[in-house]
Amino acid sequence: MAEERQEAGHVAANLAAIRADIARAEADHGRGRGSVTLVAVSKTKTAGEIEPALAAEQRVFGENRVQEAQGKWPALRARFAGIELHLIGPLQTNKVKEAVALFDVIETLDRESLAGALRKEIDRSGKTPALYVQVNTGAEPQKAGILPEEADAFLRLCRETYGLAIAGLMCIPPADEPPSAHFALLARIARRNGIETLSMGMSADYDAAIQLGATHVRVGSAIFGARPAHGANG
Repeated sequence: MAEERQEAGHVAANLAAIRADIARAEADHGRGRGSVTLVAVSKTKTAGEIEPALAAEQRVFGENRVQEAQGKWPALRARFAGIELHLIGPLQTNKVKEAVALFDVIETLDRESLAGALRKEIDRSGKTPALYVQVNTGAEPQKAGILPEEADAFLRLCRETYGLAIAGLMCIPPADEPPSAHFALLARIARRNGIETLSMGMSADYDAAIQLGATHVRVGSAIFGARPAHGANG
């Protein structure tokens, strides 16, 4: 019990420090106070590990896998009001029904088959999660996302062919490259397509992302501690 209280205290202290750092970055870079939303990346964390963040008034969370999120968030939502849940991992078309039912924001729209599946499920269910297009700014073959040179055409396809309202863009820069060029690239794509929401920046680089226009930063390890090495996004 004492260990659990200590861990809860660490999460609350980490959140307070990150919130203060985001506020400082907003001020330093001429951004409005509160213009950047902290998405706490809770993938691989249990409901018990997430509860200290909820107790510290964090309400926006990111998860990588639909099935994992289904196992913990319905019960947490029954106990804590105002939760906004983002899917930040790749979405398979056969999981679209579950994803639309559970998530408020889907950040990883990246191919035509997924756009079509989302259109059908939105029409069927009446639920309209906010949709972000993921851009593979580093053209990494192992990573999901539309290539930058294909982004404009894909956004037109989503909007005109499938009638999807695209709320934002998301990227995960290559781990071995300075991130600022990738953040700037995403911001340029957003500007020329009339998109204001940018999900970019993680635990190690969110200051640079805020400088270059991020509206959402995805922070996991700096809040909850290090995770296993597989996967990114926090």
